[in-house]
Amino acid sequence: MAKRENYNDLYLFMMVAREGSFTAAAQRLGQAQSGISRSVRELEQRLGVQLLVRTTRRLSLTHAGERLYLTVESGFATLDSGLAALAWLRNTPSGTVRINASQHLIDKVLLPKLVTFNQRYPDIRLELISESRFVDIIAERFDAGVRLGPEVGSGMVAVRITPDMEMAIVGTPDHFQRYGFPQTPADLLKHPCIAYQLADGSLYSWELNQNDKKIHHLPQGQWAFSDSYMEAEAARKGLGLAYVPEELIADDIEAGRLIRVLQRFSLRLDGSFLYYPHRNVSPALRVVIDTLKI
Repeated sequence: MAKRENYNDLYLFMMVAREGSFTAAAQRLGQAQSGISRSVRELEQRLGVQLLVRTTRRLSLTHAGERLYLTVESGFATLDSGLAALAWLRNTPSGTVRINASQHLIDKVLLPKLVTFNQRYPDIRLELISESRFVDIIAERFDAGVRLGPEVGSGMVAVRITPDMEMAIVGTPDHFQRYGFPQTPADLLKHPCIAYQLADGSLYSWELNQNDKKIHHLPQGQWAFSDSYMEAEAARKGLGLAYVPEELIADDIEAGRLIRVLQRFSLRLDGSFLYYPHRNVSPALRVVIDTLKI
C-alpha cells in the first residue's frame, strides 16, 4: 500500500491513464512531461509491479495498472466529493463546474446569466465548453450539458433554462433579388440553402409546419456547418438561406441586413434544458442550476 506521501504520484498515474499519454497529462496538469514520467516510474518501482506498457505509438494499462486505476479513481472521486460537500459549510460555494453547450447557448444564455458569478461566487470556476455534438457528459467529465428538449437518459435530471425557440428562414436582400421570395416551402427547392450538419455527418432536414402537418425540406447548396452561429454568418454573407433560431438574427432583421420569409411555416422547438446526473450535485453546480433555471 502506498504511503501517504505518494498520493501525488498516484494522482499523476491516474491522470496519465485517463488522458492516454504522458504528453496529454502534462498539458492538462501544466507540468513537465519528464517529471510525470519519472514519478510514475518511481511508483512502479515502489509497488513492485508494471502499471503501464509504453510503446512508440500508444500507452496502455497492464492488468495491475487497470486495477490500480479503478481504485485510485474511486478514491479521488470520493475525496473530491467529500471536499465539495464541505462547501455547504461556507457562505460561498467553491469548486469547478464544467458545462458542455453550443456556442449559441453559451453566448445567448449561459454567459449573460452566469456573468454575475464574477462578483457573487468568486470561488467558483466556470468552464463553458462549446461543441456541436452530443457528448457523454459523464465519460467526458462534464458536470452538466445543455440540449434542446427535456428528454434525457436515465439517471439524469433536466431543468428548463430557455423558453421554446422559434426558428426563422432568412436571407439577404440581394439573395431575394436574385432568386425571388418563396411563397411556400416547395419554393425552397429553387434556392441555395445553408445546411446544418449533425455529428454523424448527415444534414438536418428543415422541419416546417404546413396545414398543421410537419413537413421536411432537405437543404441543397454548397455550404454546411455544424454550428448555428456559422449558419447565420454564412447567410449574412449572402451564401444562401439559413434556418436558424430567431434570436440569432433578430438584430439583422431589424437592421434590414437579413429578411425573414415563410414565417407562418416556421417551427417552434422545445427550449433548452440543462441536464446533469441526479446524484452528487455539488454546491457549486447547485447555484449554477438555480441561476439558470426559469
